[in-house]
Amino acid sequence: MASVTRIEAEPAFVLHERPYRETSALLEVLTRDHGRIGVVARGLRASKPRVQRGTLRPFQCIALGLRLSGEMAQLLSAETLGHPLHLQGDALRAGLYVNELLARMIERHDPHPEVFQRYAQLLTELQDAGVLAWNLRRFERDVMAMLGFGLQLTHEANTGAELDPDVEYEYRPEQGPCRSNALRAGARCRGSALIALELDHTPAIADIGALRLLMRGIIQHHLGGRELDAWRVLAGPSNA
Repeated sequence: MASVTRIEAEPAFVLHERPYRETSALLEVLTRDHGRIGVVARGLRASKPRVQRGTLRPFQCIALGLRLSGEMAQLLSAETLGHPLHLQGDALRAGLYVNELLARMIERHDPHPEVFQRYAQLLTELQDAGVLAWNLRRFERDVMAMLGFGLQLTHEANTGAELDPDVEYEYRPEQGPCRSNALRAGARCRGSALIALELDHTPAIADIGALRLLMRGIIQHHLGGRELDAWRVLAGPSNA
C-alpha cells in the first residue's frame, strides 16, 4: 500500500492542465521542494469548486496543499502568492515553451529548488521583449547545468584548444563543440556565440538565431530524439 504524504503551503507553478472526466483536471506542477508532481484536481470545473480555477492559471506562483499517494497527488487547496503575470504575444509563446520544456526534462518527484527559482526569475525577464530570445538561451543553459547536462562552451572537444571566435562549430552533446564540417548536416554557430553564452554576454544578433538551433538540437538529444510540441506549434521566429 502506497504511503500518504501531506504537503502544506508548497510554492508551485502550474506547467500544464488537461481535462479529466466531467469536472476534474490533471495538472503538472513544478514545486519548489518536491520537484514536478502530477496532480488530480477534482471538481475543478464544477459549479462550486473547492479551488477556484483562476488560482491555477499559468505563470502564477501559488501555495499548494496536496495529498501525495504513489505517483499522483490530490489537490486540497491553492492560494495565490504575489501577482500573476499577464504574458502576451511572443512572451506568452516563450512561457508556454518553457513550461513544456520543464515538464519534459524534469522527472517527477526529483526536487530541483534551483530550477524553481530560475524559472521564477525567467518569468519576470520574459516581460522584456527586447532580449526575449537571449533570455531563453540563458535559461536553457542554466537549466541544463542544474539537471546535470552542463555545456562545454570554452574549449574544442577533440583538441582541447580554446574556441576560436571566428570559427564555426557544431555541438555534439556527448562531447562538446567541434569544428564544423561543411559536408555534415546540423546546426552550427561561431565560437564567439558559444563564448558569449558561457560569459553571459549578449552575442551579436546574427548569433542568437544560430544559438537557438544549436540549443534545440542539444535539448532534443536529451529528450531521446523527441521534439517539443512548442517547436512546431507555438514558437515564433525569435522565440523557442
